[in-house]
Amino acid sequence: MFERKIYNKLLQWKNDTNGSKAILIEGARRIGKSTVVEEFAKNNYKSYILIDFSKATQTIKDAFYNMLDNLDLLFMILSVSFDTPLYQRESVFIFDEVQCFPRAREAIKHLVKDGRYDYIETGSLISIRENTKNILIPSEERSIRMYPMDFEEFALAMGENMLISYIKKCFEEKKPLHDHLHKKAMFLFKQYMLVGGMPKAVDKFISSQKQFLQCENEKRDILKMYRDDIHKIDRRYKAKVLSVFDQIPAFLSQHEKRVKINSISKVDSSIDYEETFFWLSDSMICNECFLSTDPNLGLSLTEKKNYLKCYMGDTGLLLTHTFDETTENPINYHKELLADKLSINKGMFFENIVSQMLVANGHKLYFYTRYNEEKHRNDIEVDFLLTSGNKVSQKLIPIEVKSSKSYKVESMLRFVDKFKDRIDKAYIIHPKNLSIREDGIICIPAYMTFCL
Repeated sequence: MFERKIYNKLLQWKNDTNGSKAILIEGARRIGKSTVVEEFAKNNYKSYILIDFSKATQTIKDAFYNMLDNLDLLFMILSVSFDTPLYQRESVFIFDEVQCFPRAREAIKHLVKDGRYDYIETGSLISIRENTKNILIPSEERSIRMYPMDFEEFALAMGENMLISYIKKCFEEKKPLHDHLHKKAMFLFKQYMLVGGMPKAVDKFISSQKQFLQCENEKRDILKMYRDDIHKIDRRYKAKVLSVFDQIPAFLSQHEKRVKINSISKVDSSIDYEETFFWLSDSMICNECFLSTDPNLGLSLTEKKNYLKCYMGDTGLLLTHTFDETTENPINYHKELLADKLSINKGMFFENIVSQMLVANGHKLYFYTRYNEEKHRNDIEVDFLLTSGNKVSQKLIPIEVKSSKSYKVESMLRFVDKFKDRIDKAYIIHPKNLSIREDGIICIPAYMTFCL
């Protein structure tokens, strides 16, 4: 059981709602939803019943169809079936993989109103329309998203609690780490890039004394499972989802990394491709980053949905996905990345992991680009745009990601000059230690991204 930040969100839900709302934890498959929820139930309730709807018996399913008007009988059947006593306001039901049985999610309205017990739902692909088209989504449900382990969670799993505290302190004080500890943190960060944040992959890495081969096999299994999920799509765009999923490394390896949807195919409908990217994002396999045409108050007001970047939700999976044909000697790229000698575009993995860490912190992703007619090329490209402050006094935070120690910042300087009245602060994320340039741009090491 790894320490996960969502545990505290579950505590907050329990204390704030006192049974007035169920909570739905939504996330991609294999990110540890069931594990953390069951651990929470063990520690905070007198008893719990976990119903895994991916393998629930017909008797259990029939009870949800036939006994919602007699909850005493429903609770008795569930208590007997799982050999677990129930205690009013001290027991919780866990509806695991609830997307497999939408009727249970619809029943939340009646169960919460009854008020005797608490309810936690977990699901993958939960908001995909195939799973919700015939049910009434309960208003008595609070939804939160869960992501793969972020760098802080990975470092804690590796026993680096003191290093994480030191990184946070240096970020707050805007001071560089001691050189030795900076090198240690960067090496740990590279391990995080390679392993990723899927708990089983992390567990394999730790239990095998930090060998990459076992966790690599685990990640291949997860990618195969994602492909199997795509094959189950009941829509005409199923083949396009699989095609785009397989092309994600190719999209990210391009210099601009972005995709113009209506230019992917001259034959197929661009609407189908919009559905394709929506599916990959909504399933939380991928993270979308949209073009903001005029960065200002409310980035969503100027987003252009047919220009986007499609990042993998987990960078460890992206690396395995990229090198999935390297089956004869699959660990070569691990050595190359750790030694800073990766022969292909290392920038795509740096940018992907920054996107992953920003999303895990609750940010919606946007980017900005400006085409210069005279130069016939883009003269401003900003990888990510965040906002600070509130809706009334919102400010921009532009971010550029640099994977090498030597780089240029002309694009960022042009952006800052163009939108200086709208900007709070600007960041460069790079492999070097923290520094603040004379022009005020803050340069932070990649491992500090989780502090933003």
